[in-house]
Amino acid sequence: MSPRLDIDALRALQAIVTYGGVTRAADHLSLSQSAVSHKIKRLEESISCDLLNRKPGASMLTEAGKRLLGYANRILSLHDEAVLSLSKRTISGNIRLGMTEDITGSGLARILGRFGRVFPDISVRTHVVQSLILQNEIESGKIDISVMQVFVDDVLSGDTVLYKDNLCWAKALDLRLDTNRPVPFLSYDDNCFYRKWMLEHVSSKDCQFKTVLECTSNAGIIAGVEAGLGISIISRRHVTSKMEVINSHFTVPPEIAYVVRASKQSSSSAVRALVEEINRESGEAINLEAA
Repeated sequence: MSPRLDIDALRALQAIVTYGGVTRAADHLSLSQSAVSHKIKRLEESISCDLLNRKPGASMLTEAGKRLLGYANRILSLHDEAVLSLSKRTISGNIRLGMTEDITGSGLARILGRFGRVFPDISVRTHVVQSLILQNEIESGKIDISVMQVFVDDVLSGDTVLYKDNLCWAKALDLRLDTNRPVPFLSYDDNCFYRKWMLEHVSSKDCQFKTVLECTSNAGIIAGVEAGLGISIISRRHVTSKMEVINSHFTVPPEIAYVVRASKQSSSSAVRALVEEINRESGEAINLEAA
């Protein structure tokens, strides 16, 4: 019999990589650790090659595993789209979606594209602004769904957490930091909750800042830090090889979470369908680390 790729085994492989191990994958899939391991073992036997490195300190996937993961992502995406398309009920409506700039390049775009193909009668209008604005809009009902950043302590029970990250102070590698003089600071505008936190928690007695750049664009702040214009607070996943994380001098910023939040005032079937689709795919398709 020719080798076959089992859908559930491919999903187990995908979950292991997404969540960082067999144990966490088992929790996400609501399976036992042994069940997940068994699926991977049977898959390896079916195609006659090892997929996971089992030596301490080695990378998670073998070269064969890395190649298969690329195929698995495409197979599962098409499989799930077909299932959703064939089982869907007719839904129509309009959805107002808000997201932050750094979400636009994530796997969410792929989810929205597929959602549009499966539900052609649902119109999704998206706008991109900062998280504080989105929080106000979702609370007031101006938008139906928000994909945004919040501090981990501010995550609500109804939120879907896509990803967590740490905020950090960063500077260019060659920028000399002198805290005895006003430190040049690159700031987002007043609608940035990073800036709000800094103003509330960083004491002027410890250090004086002078704002040399104010920019609403995440890309603009990153470019400014890399160029050595000053320091800034950014999420750790945006730290590049041209930057250095500052581990002293300043108060450590809190952890953040990227969440999906639906307005309590929006209860249409169209909104529920999109939220359900994002929730279903949140552990598989929205890879913010690679965005």
